[in-house]
Amino acid sequence: MVTPEEDAQASAVLSKAKAENFPVAPRFLPRAWRDDLMAVYGFARLVDDIGDGDLDDAPEHARTLGLAPDQAGDTLAMLDAFEADLLKVFDGSHQTGGAAPSPGGGPAHPLLRALVPTVHRRGLTAEPFLALVEANRQDQKIRRYATWSELLAYCELSANPVGRLVLAITGTATPERVHRSDAVCTGLQIVEHLQDVAEDLARDRIYLPAEDMDRFRVGEADLAAPTANASVRALIAFEADRALGLLDEGTPLVRSVHGRLRLLLAGFTGGGRAAVRALRAARYDVLAGAPRAGAASVLRASWASLRGEG
Repeated sequence: MVTPEEDAQASAVLSKAKAENFPVAPRFLPRAWRDDLMAVYGFARLVDDIGDGDLDDAPEHARTLGLAPDQAGDTLAMLDAFEADLLKVFDGSHQTGGAAPSPGGGPAHPLLRALVPTVHRRGLTAEPFLALVEANRQDQKIRRYATWSELLAYCELSANPVGRLVLAITGTATPERVHRSDAVCTGLQIVEHLQDVAEDLARDRIYLPAEDMDRFRVGEADLAAPTANASVRALIAFEADRALGLLDEGTPLVRSVHGRLRLLLAGFTGGGRAAVRALRAARYDVLAGAPRAGAASVLRASWASLRGEG
């Protein structure tokens, strides 16, 4: 039985799906896929909100996870408790890759309880979920990235598991598709970081490689300004082109599948491309506000992805 408080916790997290750069679980998909995708999204959004300190009624979430309400501000403790609750989804069989949920007990958090039937139905393993938790732990410890390679390694934890879960849920995972999916997910993550430079800096995080900041002569003080100067704009344009290259690398994934899944994946790549165009339209000034693509722009870019166009 879900209590009103637990229902409010879940609803507050899931409501954020509308703000993403890509469609999370559009209505044209089969109901079973939508339910499973939303279960995975609920998990991913919740762990990110814990990592970012963005939980509504954080003390209540802490209580649900078995912590004292005053521990809600201890992000690492929250992540540890959340991971322990997550492992209950897999009934301790995560070490062998099994996915049968526990017949007794089970996770305490409502969004993790909602994940149990998805894991059972799709035969999902714990690894991608644990990677997303670890990405948020890393956010508490590493706040700057020296090189592009270091940033890509972070995206391997923070973004790529989501695409792999989508392929697993739809039963379409192959080595080639996983490779293409990783490129798309990393590209989407980079674009999101570019949109949120000011917001991330307010959390004392910078997801722009230090080597690139040096190359374009951008200092942290430049990123704290109310508007972007020419050097910052050039840096953002450079990183946006890199993100677009990753989306290009992943685009063949769309044409490798059929039916409604092709529409969904076109929405992912199209959403990323539309976001890059929004950056360009803002002349790469990401400090005055986070440039976002409108629905019409996303639809146009998604249609282009369906036709195999850039």
